[in-house]
Amino acid sequence: MTLHHSASTGQLSDARQALAHARIQSFIDAYRNEGYRIADIDPLGTLSVPEIPALLPQSHDLKDEDLALAQHRFLEGLGLTNVKELTHFLSRLYCGPLGLDASGVRDEARRQWLFARLAARDHGAEPGPNERAAVLSRLVAAEQWEHYLQQDYPQAKRFSLEGCEALLVLMDALVERSSFYQLEQLFLAMPHRGRLNLLVNLMQMPAADIVAYFDAARSTEAAAGAVDLPYHLGAETVRTTAHGQLGLFMAHNPSHLESAYPVLLGMVRGYRAAHPQSPLPASVVIHGDAAFCGQGVVMESLKLAQHPGYSVGGTVHVIVNNQIGFTTPNPLDPLNHGYCTDIARIVGAPVLHVNADQPDMVLRAARIAFDYRMQFGADVVIDLVGYRRWGHAEQDTATVTQPLLHGFIDKHPSVTQLYAQAGWPGSDEGVALLAVCSEQALAALRTSRPTTAAARTAPPASVAPPAAPDLVRLRQFVERMTRLPEGFAAHPAIIRLIEQWQTSVSAPDQPCSWNFAENMAYASLLWDGQGLRLSGMDVQRGTFMQRHAVWHAVDAGQGVQQSFWPLRQVAAPDAALEVINSPLSEEAVVGFEYGFSVQAGAGALVIWEAQFGDFVNGAQIMIDQYISSGRGKWAYPSALTVLLPHGYEGVGPEHSTGYLSRMLLLCADQNLRVAYPASSAQWFHLLRQQALQGDRPLVVFTPKSVLHAEVRSQSPLSALLEGSFQPLVQDAETPAEQVQRVVLCSGKVFYDLADGRSQAGDTRTALLTVEQLHPFPVDTLSEVLRGYPYLEEVIWVQEEERKQGAWLCVREAIESALPAQARLRAVTRPDTDTGPTASKARHYAQQAALVQAVFPA
Repeated sequence: MTLHHSASTGQLSDARQALAHARIQSFIDAYRNEGYRIADIDPLGTLSVPEIPALLPQSHDLKDEDLALAQHRFLEGLGLTNVKELTHFLSRLYCGPLGLDASGVRDEARRQWLFARLAARDHGAEPGPNERAAVLSRLVAAEQWEHYLQQDYPQAKRFSLEGCEALLVLMDALVERSSFYQLEQLFLAMPHRGRLNLLVNLMQMPAADIVAYFDAARSTEAAAGAVDLPYHLGAETVRTTAHGQLGLFMAHNPSHLESAYPVLLGMVRGYRAAHPQSPLPASVVIHGDAAFCGQGVVMESLKLAQHPGYSVGGTVHVIVNNQIGFTTPNPLDPLNHGYCTDIARIVGAPVLHVNADQPDMVLRAARIAFDYRMQFGADVVIDLVGYRRWGHAEQDTATVTQPLLHGFIDKHPSVTQLYAQAGWPGSDEGVALLAVCSEQALAALRTSRPTTAAARTAPPASVAPPAAPDLVRLRQFVERMTRLPEGFAAHPAIIRLIEQWQTSVSAPDQPCSWNFAENMAYASLLWDGQGLRLSGMDVQRGTFMQRHAVWHAVDAGQGVQQSFWPLRQVAAPDAALEVINSPLSEEAVVGFEYGFSVQAGAGALVIWEAQFGDFVNGAQIMIDQYISSGRGKWAYPSALTVLLPHGYEGVGPEHSTGYLSRMLLLCADQNLRVAYPASSAQWFHLLRQQALQGDRPLVVFTPKSVLHAEVRSQSPLSALLEGSFQPLVQDAETPAEQVQRVVLCSGKVFYDLADGRSQAGDTRTALLTVEQLHPFPVDTLSEVLRGYPYLEEVIWVQEEERKQGAWLCVREAIESALPAQARLRAVTRPDTDTGPTASKARHYAQQAALVQAVFPA
């Protein structure tokens, strides 16, 4: 009887302990999951903090005796004896100046790592006097730069960092952690808010180099010749840290704030491609609060970095959160779970909300964030919550739109004052140190000397492109590329493709499809060790079944799909090959490929292909602000190739056009090459030329189904084995003495015109195709036209409407090449308010009318 009573008592005791443990755990979990919503992260104290029932002990039926009953591991060594003490402890841990939002983190192991890190006492979490003095000195450096410009150049637009000066301390910490992990490079992108400050204080640019943009008397050669604004500038430097040296690269950025984000990701991966033996660089992207949640390229880029072929091992995101965008408030909204960082949930990224007036907590957030990135290779966000002491620019009168907010800001002490008082409590030592640091920082800025201009080097002399592969080599390529693995049951379409390739190399006069020409161009480059990166929607197969870079089959025995890469069979061991089906994104992917091309240099042919030419519309910012102008603004060396399927085939207004005229309007001097090949041999030689000699971006208007199927566009094999890309292809049929008219055109309309000439029995008209529209081959055209002694008329013909094709952009170039006796006119498709027609019947009727206008029956 006594034994039975003892067993019952023991079971009851165990049950009470289990219940007490569960209540404590439930209370702790509530603070872990919801505590950030009432965290002390707003420096101005204007945040409306909600009452969250889950953070009240009574919601968990938690009592003092539960702490005595439970042996909870979390409470070991804390000496907590009652619920009030536990509540206070949890509030300090999870609701202080550093709040962790792990609600978007779906991986439980990562969540537990974060909670454990926040609860742990990090080394350096409570810095000593020397560390505090160093932090104060850096805060003063950030502050005095702004004061210096405000005092000496009050009209200078600088996009002040005041209110978030702790960003410099945060970046210092990320630099130190990068070096701690023995990384060699850290890549950084940011908008213009605080950029000048970081250029001077982080990137070690002499202050005089920035001032030269504002002060004509101190202008330098670089500033005088600048074509972009100082707060768009990038920089490179090497920082010496306690763990060694670290290269820092800050990317240039136009006023399209978040556009630099995918570009930087591409740069990181491109750097790794160019330095395969080096560790993958770290990437840090600084955002504005309104831009991070407001610009779609952020969402595209977040998802892009999780896609095969685009990963960079995680990015540390830093939100410079002023809680306002230009003049529109963008406040935190804890009551409704509303934060500018919520977009990061789509990739399960944790968010560390931190008060910008608490530099020690900012340092801790930086260490946790970077360690998380290194531990899991995943994105993480630091929400640096501050304020904006001035308006959007310093000349704005912010009180016009936000008088209440700026009433709080005007009364709020600076972070340097707060830190000097809090870091040395009960002493004047901090205040005295602040005065000394301020005086020294200001003196250093005013005595700064500009960088000595680097000597200009002459551009390298052009060299002839290597010869195309011979017949033996092409046969070797085909033999290797069509040797299927054992048991690989290729699709009938691939079987036919193999037969076509084998036939194409059987004799020099055999026709070569565009598919064969493209694959042989890549094969010849990879064989010689040249890298290839091709990305875009469905590029492995090709939108028009035109590429087939990856072949697929099903292993019947295993019930799994197999893949076979023909090009890997001929690639040199050190030749990188990536053919990547991108996500359904244009802006982020094009930005990524541009950044990749800048850093990868001449070691790889980098190509982005639009699924249809009009899809480039989604990437217009990248085309305008980077690809067409990056060399001129920032000296970025890109040879990115952009492929835009183009050609009117009666499939509707959108999927017909690559907006050729828009691309040509972006051309100036030597910034771009724009090509429009009309035969497979030209396609073959153009790709090889760009890979081996390309020194600027190339935009190619590539064929769609009609031109792929046009037998006459399939050049004989001999044309691939010999020659090179020709910007202007002459008429080999009509004797020069008979020519009275010359018709110039580009693309597939050439074959319609050839049919029209034949049907009309016209023997006095020569047909020439302009295969490179920019730079326009003026000298070659002039020489060809002079070879026609009886020339009377030159006609430009395009299947596009007058303002959508090339005519308005090439007219002056053609006129300059005309002989004195010849006149010039254009024949174009009639302008409509819809562009290319949707109906195939209507399209072919218009195409026939176009040819009829040139060759009347």
